[in-house]
Amino acid sequence: MAAAAATSNSTTPIRKPSSISPLPISKLILPFAFNPKKPCSLHISNSLSKPASTTTASPATTEKFSFSRFAPDQPRKGADILVEALEREGVKDVFAYPGGASMEIHQALTRSNTIRNVLPRHEQGGVFAAEGYARASGLPGVCIATSGPGATNLVSGLADALLDSVPIVAITGQVPRRMIGTDAFQETPIVEVTRSITKHNYLVLDVDDIPRIVREAFFLATSGRPGPVLIDIPKDIQQQLAVPNWDVPMKLPGYLSRLPKNPNELHLEQIVRLISESKKPVLYVGGGCLNSSEELRRFVELTGIPVASTLMGLGAFPVGDELSLQMLGMHGTVYANYAVDKSDLLLAFGVRFDDRVTGKLEAFASRAKIVHIDIDSAEIGKNKQPHVSVCGDVKVALQGINKILESRGAKGKMDFRAWRVELNEQKMNNPLSFKTFGEAIPPQYAIQVLDELTDGNAIVSTGVGQHQMWAAQFYKYKRPRQWLTSGGLGAMGFGLPAAIGAAVANPDAIVVDIDGDGSFIMNVQELATIRVENLPIKIMLLNNQHLGMVVQWEDRFYKANRAHTYLGDPSNESEIFPNMLKFADACGIPAARVTRKDDLRAAIQKMLDTPGPYLLDVIVPHQEHVLPMIPSGGAFKDVITEGKAGVAVMTQELFLSVLLRSSPDMSALISELGSGGELGAMGAAIANSDVIAVDMDGDPLKESEILSDMWKFAEACGIPASHETRKDDVRAAIQKMLDTPGPCLLEVTVPHQEPVFPMMPSGGVFDDILTEADME
Repeated sequence: MAAAAATSNSTTPIRKPSSISPLPISKLILPFAFNPKKPCSLHISNSLSKPASTTTASPATTEKFSFSRFAPDQPRKGADILVEALEREGVKDVFAYPGGASMEIHQALTRSNTIRNVLPRHEQGGVFAAEGYARASGLPGVCIATSGPGATNLVSGLADALLDSVPIVAITGQVPRRMIGTDAFQETPIVEVTRSITKHNYLVLDVDDIPRIVREAFFLATSGRPGPVLIDIPKDIQQQLAVPNWDVPMKLPGYLSRLPKNPNELHLEQIVRLISESKKPVLYVGGGCLNSSEELRRFVELTGIPVASTLMGLGAFPVGDELSLQMLGMHGTVYANYAVDKSDLLLAFGVRFDDRVTGKLEAFASRAKIVHIDIDSAEIGKNKQPHVSVCGDVKVALQGINKILESRGAKGKMDFRAWRVELNEQKMNNPLSFKTFGEAIPPQYAIQVLDELTDGNAIVSTGVGQHQMWAAQFYKYKRPRQWLTSGGLGAMGFGLPAAIGAAVANPDAIVVDIDGDGSFIMNVQELATIRVENLPIKIMLLNNQHLGMVVQWEDRFYKANRAHTYLGDPSNESEIFPNMLKFADACGIPAARVTRKDDLRAAIQKMLDTPGPYLLDVIVPHQEHVLPMIPSGGAFKDVITEGKAGVAVMTQELFLSVLLRSSPDMSALISELGSGGELGAMGAAIANSDVIAVDMDGDPLKESEILSDMWKFAEACGIPASHETRKDDVRAAIQKMLDTPGPCLLEVTVPHQEPVFPMMPSGGVFDDILTEADME
């Protein structure tokens, strides 16, 4: 076999090329093993947990190659063969950053009349842009980098593409073959580095293999479960002259044999039977449904089953539809998670039962029979064992199911009205909501306004963090490939370059990068690319001067102790830092800042109306949390819907302090608290000093101030407050609080001995419920 070694580990001479080579390499011995008698096996790594299955448009959707710049028998450089191979795959756009080992490829690109290079300002920007291109179009994205640091800068993007099943082909230059393994300048064994984060990778060792390898790479990237493929090409191969043979067939017998077949009709009949027998079915759809949106909508039309979507599946079913439950999972809607928790049949289509969706696996859909359809056999039963499984393309499976339903005249016959009424009550009782902060701009409101002004038609990219979750919650996606986000890897810095890829793939679309200040600055250099290419990308920056999601976890789980999550200038916190407007100005991009809610709508409209790129810096409060929230590893019963945990922590500590002060002899309890446990630090402080650290900003407060002067906290913020201890005075005090204009704090001292009834003990059932009479 020709030497295209993705996973080889033996040594062989490079055979003499069939055409003239500028380098005397015919007798070169490579410093690694390769056995020419043994067929090279396809390497597909399953070492990472993978996301929902996704299929992409077939190669037939690309335009057919029609001409060559060279005569059929004319020798040309390997780099020119590579570029023509890309042209033959229908590639129109690449995201390539040049370097010493890839210069020949860039020179060849300048000779192409069909491929446009969008020059990123960092290789990570290039691979994220290729991802954005692929996610928004369904076609494979292509990025190119040089050897060494250029290649390693692609790593995050390759890992992201693998986890989110995105088809990209990454091409890297490599040092000449004779220098491989010598620690040459800018040499990195990128095939080894990326082995576990690519679907497959190649090290090209023969110029004659380039046509076959490129064809295989695109086929692998787009077939079955899509993913990233890397091609590493030594510089001497790029320079070598050869006459390409475009008719060499692909050599993927093992892979082809493992591709899923059409689903068994008996399995589809069984699924239909389970649906007809269920009372509370729910659809759980993921990224594997992005290419089967039409079939999914028809299935819902025939059955009337409500739809809950994963983060990756948003847009596969219209979010605004009356049967949509929006997103489920850690930050999903209460009603989506309620539906899964109470369902008796879970139809899991194109999903992987990710931990951010399931939380505690044993409690997830514990009442339901599970049907799992996915194109990747490795996902079936990996996290959650299904009752019925189909390994195949969701699109084909849904077509088969819909055909069965239509043949039986199922439309209107399946009666799930009572279930839908139950879920509609949950929607009314637990809508997505947010707090207001006077004139400050709630970040969720900014996304709502953007949704209104774009009529839900924009292609939205995001970074990673709170803004990402709010964009998932509050923008109403209507169709697949509108929503571009780093789901499995959670790579900050994704939003801006992904928007570049989306804008290149969809030049007439409205493309908006909803970003956070932390994520945005990680690839801020791509503003230069946007300006030079004059891409009409709108950047709506939700700037809270913090790493917002980490701050939220600090508030919830670390007593609001700030550990390097403030991104502004600590010496001048009143100023916005850094000045994002100056970044935009440096690249010639118009920009504005808005700080007041009343000015927001006009500011967003101006952003949308301005031709070309535009940056809008929206200053939002950092105190807001993404809610609802199911803590990591939790279940639906643990859902948090409002408030800050820091307040609850302070109340718990306050009441414990009252208990300690009101009892004459609490030395044993003080000693216990001081020795450890959740409140051990506080117990130790009470036992040894008069200081308790419970301030939300980490400043210690004296016990006397916490116990009797809580109202001074409110007073320090200009908020009226009072303190009541007697039952007879409480009614008047509450009425005064309600009658006071604006905010007001009422501190009511209550006994700690009063338990909450009724109570079902942890792990108990209804028969174990306790009432006040049981305690007597």
